[in-house]
Formats: sequence, structure tokens, C-alpha cells
Amino acid sequence: MEKQIKNYILELGVDDVGFACVEDYHSPKSYEITKFLPAAKSLIVLAFKVLSSCESPSMSAALNGYLDLGSFSRFSSYQIARFLERKYGAQVATIPISYPFEIHSDRPAIADFSQRHAAVAAGLGTFGRHNLVIHPRFGTRVHYTSIITNLPLQPSPKCEQDFCIHCNLCVENCPARALDDEGKTDVMKCLGHSQPYGLGADIGFQLQRLGSSPEEQKKLLMSEQYARLRQAAYLGNQYMCFNCLKLCPVGQS
Repeated sequence: MEKQIKNYILELGVDDVGFACVEDYHSPKSYEITKFLPAAKSLIVLAFKVLSSCESPSMSAALNGYLDLGSFSRFSSYQIARFLERKYGAQVATIPISYPFEIHSDRPAIADFSQRHAAVAAGLGTFGRHNLVIHPRFGTRVHYTSIITNLPLQPSPKCEQDFCIHCNLCVENCPARALDDEGKTDVMKCLGHSQPYGLGADIGFQLQRLGSSPEEQKKLLMSEQYARLRQAAYLGNQYMCFNCLKLCPVGQS
């Protein structure tokens, strides 16, 4: 069964795939897997190599590369989920790269599910100094999505090798200094710099607008900042910093 599933996934154009038992998934801050699928037994983790355009000096080209990746990964996950349901009568829950996820004031910037920890559990890599998963072939330039299922799948062998070369380029070139403490990413520092048009920026803009005169409000609504906030709201959060990913020499082509 595992071979059939893997072949089907790779034929869709997914770059790599790994399997894991739910007991091997250890994410200290995310929800228990049974929250997504009470009968969960296994994880199927899909690896997608990032397009070279994602490292373009043009931010619009880079963002479009990630939007394309997100669309393809969602399409692939849906196709695979339907295949598992039809062929094996499986129960499934697809977990995308990012949104939507539950938002609670006591869990700021914490996703429901950790694709990074799932990838490590499924033998698709190990953590680097930047706290991203380094894939044996693709290095840091890879994103993951997961499918939770009740199928009892044989887990893939774990990666034991440390693929990180500990050059510290990710730490030294993080403009937010979010990686200074080894083994920890200061998420709020990261988001404040990498998502300048995210939720925090939107709240700040609205507060500024509410405290302004009608003429000042008109100027704010005609500003570049407001246009970028609106675009981000329609397209999803737009990252404006990829330093930890694009400066990593491991797997660089």
C-alpha cells in the first residue's frame, strides 16, 4: 500500500514524500493530531521544492512563486486525499502550508499544526540553525504540507544526519535578530519585519485612521501603505523577507 501511495504522489509532481506514525510527531506548541482527525494513525508529508523565482530581487516575482507553490500544494493534497478515500476507504484531513488556522489571544502566531515537525517525523530532513527543516536533496528551499489519515502506514526511515553546516549566515543576516537564541525563533520579531503588511500593521493603520481628521483619513486611504494592506488582505499574508531561506548555502543550486 505504501508503495502505491508514494508512486501516485510522485506522479502528481510532488518532489518527495514521507510517512510517519502519529506517535512520532512531537510539536510542543501545536494541537494534538486527534483534534484534526480523531482516528488518526499516520501522517503523509509532502515536500515541494521552492521555485527559483522565489529568490528573485523582484518581491512581486518572489511572492508569485510562493502563491503558485501554495496553489499547487493544495491541488496535490486534495487529489491525494480523494485517492486515499476512493481506493482505501480512508479517513483524511488535509493540512495546508499555512492558512486558515484558529486564532486565539492566548496563542499568538502559533499554527494549529507544525509542518516542520511533521517533516522531521516523516524522515524528510532535520532542523538547521535557522530552525527550518533541511531536506537531504533540496536543502532549505522546500515547503511541506501534510495529510493525516487513519491508514496504518509503515513509517519512513528517520534522517539522522545533521545537514546544517553551521555557517551562521542565517543568524547574522536576520534583520529582526529573531534567531539569536539557538533552537528558538522569536516569532513576533520575525513577523514584525517579514510581514510589514500583516495583522499588526493593519491594526496600527486603523488606529491611526480613527484618530485622524477627515482630510488626514482621505490621505491615509490614498496612501501606498493602505494599498499594500488591501493587497495583502486579498492574497494572504505577504512575506517581505526570505533571508533565512535564500541565504542558506545548503542545497543551493
